This record gives sequence, C-alpha cells and structure tokens, in this order.
Amino acid sequence: MKMNTKKMVILAMLAAVSLPLMYYVRFPIFPAAPFLEYDMADVPILIGTFLFGPVSGLLLTVVVSVIQALTVSAGSGWIGALMHIFATGAYVLAAGNIYRRFPTRKGAVASLCCGTLAMTLAMIPLNLIFTVIFMNVPRSVVMGMLVPIIIPFNLLKAGINGVITFAVYKTVARVLRLEILETDRKATAEV
Repeated sequence: MKMNTKKMVILAMLAAVSLPLMYYVRFPIFPAAPFLEYDMADVPILIGTFLFGPVSGLLLTVVVSVIQALTVSAGSGWIGALMHIFATGAYVLAAGNIYRRFPTRKGAVASLCCGTLAMTLAMIPLNLIFTVIFMNVPRSVVMGMLVPIIIPFNLLKAGINGVITFAVYKTVARVLRLEILETDRKATAEV
C-alpha cells in the first residue's frame, strides 16, 4: 500500500470516527443559546492534522462539515457547514502549522492553545454575519451575545477538544503507526 493510500485510509477512518462523535456527544453549553452545541467532532480532525499537517486537517474539516450539514445538522444547512469549516479550519491551520514546526509536547500545547484562540477570534466576525442570517435577528442582538455567550462557547468548545486531543493523540498515533508498519511488513513478506 502506498503512503498516499495509507494516508487516505487513515483520514477516512478519522472522518468516520468524527461523525458518531458529532452525533452522540452533542449538547448545548449555554441554555440561552441552544443552537451553540458542543461536539467532539474536532478531536479526530485535530489528530489527523497532527499526523499529516494542516492541509489534511482542512480536508478532513470540509468532508466532515459537508456530511454534518447533510445529516446531523440538517436544520442549520449551509450556514452550519460554513461556520464549521471556518471555525475548525482556523483551528487546524493554526494548530497544524505550529505543531509541524514544533512536534513536541510543548509544541502540541502551544499549537492547541493558538488554535483555540484562532477559532475563537475567527468566529467573532463570522457570527456577526452568519448568526444574524441563521437567527433572522438584527446584528445588535448577536453583538449582545458575543461576550457573554459566543466567545466563551468557542473558547470552551475548542479548549475541551484541545485537551482531549492532547490526552489521546500519542496513543492513537502509536496505534495508527503500528498498523501502517504491520501493513508494510505483510506487503513486503508477500513480495
């Protein structure tokens, strides 16, 4: 199996894991904004980002977001998909670029913290555009939600997913690398 094929298979597996996490681990954090739901879908996306870089993380984000829009979050449709692509996209681009340069425990912490901030900052203008459309309310209503609800929500969601990713990444990466090595050994033995 070529490395590109292996990479595609692992990315597909991570996308497949992301979907049930999005479906089953999903709940609102703030009762005043039930449309803002925490989900764990970003954890496998971040693992893919750490394994293969920010471009792969962005690809995973788009795939998972489109499937999410067509299934789990059909109510938010294209707005939900775009918001997820931009939010998680900002996260994986920041975290992935930092971790690629500093692939250590400290680098992982720094990359996840920067990714959390990037996602939170990116969501401020995006909420002022898309939440106004989604909720069909004046921009002033959404502006009033920024500090007490939207910013804390994004910090919490990204922060929790970052902590979970940090906790499981090395183990998951080790298992995936062992699987790749085992596949290589079998392919070599057959030749």
